[in-house]
Amino acid sequence: MGGTPLAPRNDCPQPGVSSFHEMWRQLARIGRSSESGGYRRFAWGGADAECREWFEEQVRARGLAYEVDRNGNQWGWLGDPARGDAVVTGSHLDSVPDGGAFDGPLGVVSAFSALDELLRRGARFTKPLGVVNFGDEEGARFGLACVGSRLTAGALTVEQAHRLTDADGITLPQAMEAAGHDPGTLGPDPERLDRIGAFVELHVEQGRALDLSGDRVGIASAIWPHGRWRFDFRGEANHAGTTRLTDRRDPMLPYAETVLAARREAELAGAVATFGKIAVEPNGVNAIPSLVRGWLDSRAADQESLDTVVEGVRKAARDHARQHGVTLDVERESFTPVVEFDHALRDELARILAGDTGRTVPVLGTGAGHDAGILSGRVPTAMLFVRNPTGVSHSPAEYATEDDCVAGVTALAGVLEGLACT
Repeated sequence: MGGTPLAPRNDCPQPGVSSFHEMWRQLARIGRSSESGGYRRFAWGGADAECREWFEEQVRARGLAYEVDRNGNQWGWLGDPARGDAVVTGSHLDSVPDGGAFDGPLGVVSAFSALDELLRRGARFTKPLGVVNFGDEEGARFGLACVGSRLTAGALTVEQAHRLTDADGITLPQAMEAAGHDPGTLGPDPERLDRIGAFVELHVEQGRALDLSGDRVGIASAIWPHGRWRFDFRGEANHAGTTRLTDRRDPMLPYAETVLAARREAELAGAVATFGKIAVEPNGVNAIPSLVRGWLDSRAADQESLDTVVEGVRKAARDHARQHGVTLDVERESFTPVVEFDHALRDELARILAGDTGRTVPVLGTGAGHDAGILSGRVPTAMLFVRNPTGVSHSPAEYATEDDCVAGVTALAGVLEGLACT
């Protein structure tokens, strides 16, 4: 199947397959680049608006109550969420630049498909059920991940949100207003979170643990602590052809040394560290830069290891900047501590999925951040992972097989039935 969206099928005997394939086909065309084959669904842009319209259509087609909260997140409700014990599932529909089809959308499509399967069975819901599409999860436009859930949980202040800008200098409030949402409503939403008794997010695995174990579906144990740091190397702009090497204050040199240092520090600590984004001024082929700005993304299994990596990279950057007559500023732009998913809910998912078979469901950690991790401080949260045979993510090559996607829908339907039905 490769990295392309799932193809619709006519013979769909498995639970949830028919609705899954139809929804997948509808989403496949939205925001897909003809050049890379990847998706460009950035927050509050044109493709994002189409995805939001699609979500609303799915909610209304099922007779669910539709809501957009104060931070732009979309909700569909079966039953009255004001009861306070609602079971919610879903994910996000935005993407990283040229991202894959599955990261986010798999969780949203599977949520609707699992609901369809339960309704087909005639399941009796004893708790309200919600499906959610969180806005701006990937942070591709404004540089901060999980903006919608962070605002809702109070993990991002209104003042911080108003300072977020994209590459064109457009602020988050300006982008939201242009898309028809009132930015004056931004802020914590504790009343909404108090409605939720459990949140379960299904996601394609961003790694190969399930492929190596031979399991289709797994349960998340924890999200590694992770953050983003901006390194500003400031030197002196000059002519590339006439300035002697010994007279240069070239910030690109200490930046390059720092990239290599990040790799070394991560290997020593058993962590990961990546400089994946860079901005250069004046950015001319024949000009020595005056500024090189690089963003470090680092993640580790525990806080001590993460601190060791980041401090090691920072020290190397300072040393190399000094050697080349360059100044350095380092700013932490975001940070998420380790997230241990609710143990009781995690155990309940394992019990439901095992059923009467006694089968052990794999429990695995992840280095990727998710809305479920942001909400975990306020709401009992859990995650299901669907096998990714290559482990590739944030790329057009990201995919999961049809059978594994169906297994994910079946597992999610079982979980929702166990949590929200008699």
